[in-house]
Amino acid sequence: MTNYQHNLDQVIENIEKARLDVSGHHIVKIVAVSKYSDEEAIKGLLACGQRAFGENKVQDLLKKSADLEDLPIEWHFIGSLQKNKINHLIDANPFLMHSLDSLELAQALQSRLEVKNSTMDVLLQINAANEASKSGVSTDEALDIYAQVNENCPNINLKGVMTIGAHSQERTLIQKSFEDTYKIYEALPDKETLICSMGMSSDYELAIRCGSNMVRIGSALFK
Repeated sequence: MTNYQHNLDQVIENIEKARLDVSGHHIVKIVAVSKYSDEEAIKGLLACGQRAFGENKVQDLLKKSADLEDLPIEWHFIGSLQKNKINHLIDANPFLMHSLDSLELAQALQSRLEVKNSTMDVLLQINAANEASKSGVSTDEALDIYAQVNENCPNINLKGVMTIGAHSQERTLIQKSFEDTYKIYEALPDKETLICSMGMSSDYELAIRCGSNMVRIGSALFK
């Protein structure tokens, strides 16, 4: 058994325990965060059955997706998007963009998508812990911004919400940031078909118990 298989099996086992605490019907998708990994490592994990991979730099997404275009990989963009990289991201055509962090970015993305006659599936990023070091909309304005993007940005397909757990050693603070995001997810129309993306290598089991149905796992898979 390869290291990748061992790591993936361990993560899946942990996810199974956490999701069954929620419900036997609760499905959780893994996005493997490959931003620090080379193409051989991605191929190694792909061979174990992992299909979704996330990059946080547009140039890395473009390069890796081009170099591995013959492989059945579902690419996600998980990093902060600078406006001068929007056209490049549209060219990369990710399966899902996780980090729409402001109404201003939505408007800029919409205008470029319109020009390129393209659409993009996107998650609204919520700064649930209200931390200055993180981007994202506040919990207070999240539902309003979600509705505005839905109404005014026809080329952006909102597919749900995303948050990064509170940067803290205190489990209660991390849990609260997940619970606050899940409340917003619960209030979305058609939430049954939408994504609530929360949890990374250090906190994905807690995130799943708080309702996450998509986790972004890097070091636990690629160690």
